Amino acid sequence: MRKGILFIVSGFAGAGKGTVTKQIVKEDEHLKLSISATTRDMRNGEAEGVDYFYVTKDEFQRKIKNGELLEYAKYGDNYYGTPRDYVKKMLDEGNDVLLEIEVLGAAKIKASLPKTVRIFVTPPTAEELKNRLVGRGRDSAEDITRRLNRAVDEAEDIDDYDYLLVNDTVEQCVKDLHSIVEAERMKVKRQVSFISAIKTQLQELNKEE
Repeated sequence: MRKGILFIVSGFAGAGKGTVTKQIVKEDEHLKLSISATTRDMRNGEAEGVDYFYVTKDEFQRKIKNGELLEYAKYGDNYYGTPRDYVKKMLDEGNDVLLEIEVLGAAKIKASLPKTVRIFVTPPTAEELKNRLVGRGRDSAEDITRRLNRAVDEAEDIDDYDYLLVNDTVEQCVKDLHSIVEAERMKVKRQVSFISAIKTQLQELNKEE
């Protein structure tokens, strides 16, 4: 059994990365969505260990101190982070793991887990990004301006990613993401166990001749 692959999906706010990641996980039973830890309160309809691992701020601080998080960040009054042991367990069991996080967190994880595959999602144009932010109807004009300014900074990190996905339509973007996942699974460096097995089988078969 090969070890799982960790895929990170990042992108601008409004690029549709959340929709794309949720859809591909539904379609691929061997691809698991990573669950983050957070200090925010559980909302209606959410469940522990499904949407998030809900912890107190003291517990989160302890996790930071003990190195239990691959990355973490604070948004507003709450912390969000990626549990190291949870991701490691999933990968060791042979599951491919999909993690949706921002560029700074992605860089931290890539530094500690170099084999991580990073994918950046973007709309086809900057104007389309603005239209999607406006169309969501949940951000104020100030929030939209702030998100677009942040996108300018995030765009500087695109060159560090392994793949770029242009999300023109969700359906095509999911197909393209599927292609990336399948291609990574078939890379020789990820098939060490199979290659070793087939070499041994051929040697044994040759001895019988």
